[in-house]
Amino acid sequence: MQPPAEHVHWLFATGFLILGLCLLAEAVVGTEVWRRRAWRAYLWPGLAFTLGLFMWPVMVFFTSSTLHMLAHGAWAEVLMLAGAVELALVRGKLQSRWWSLATSAAFVISGAAFFVHEQNAWLYQRSAFLHHALGWTMLGAAVFPLARSFRPRSQAALAGFALTFVLVAVFLYSDRDTASIFGHISPQAGAPHR
Repeated sequence: MQPPAEHVHWLFATGFLILGLCLLAEAVVGTEVWRRRAWRAYLWPGLAFTLGLFMWPVMVFFTSSTLHMLAHGAWAEVLMLAGAVELALVRGKLQSRWWSLATSAAFVISGAAFFVHEQNAWLYQRSAFLHHALGWTMLGAAVFPLARSFRPRSQAALAGFALTFVLVAVFLYSDRDTASIFGHISPQAGAPHR
């Protein structure tokens, strides 16, 4: 039996919330204090890579069209790429700070994938609205990893980066397959839930 798509979204929301809260804790206490425990430096890149791994079964088992499969595959790839690059930077295998531009590129690709993933208009149903909101959020938030590339010690860039993941988690927790948004729902969307 396949769980509803909203349950899968909620599981990923939990992962993104944990990721965002870890990054927010690092922004609050500072990178030097955060990395006094060596394992903490690997926490966010490892979580991002793991979320990318878990996206592959979603791509295979929870897709309803080719566009959905491509979008989920893109998310899996960019999550794993960003996680792997950040792990290599923390480990010292990569030296140039410009490698962190991979995370900014991952945000842009993720934003574009959200637009490809949702083919309905903003007010079609709640999930359509949330996919559009997530796409624009990821595109706009690409400035935070970009700023971290130029100013690695910027607390504002780190806090914005962390809050992006928290906001994505809130959006994903708000997802329901067929529900109205702002009192509107298209007649073609189906019967509203709850």
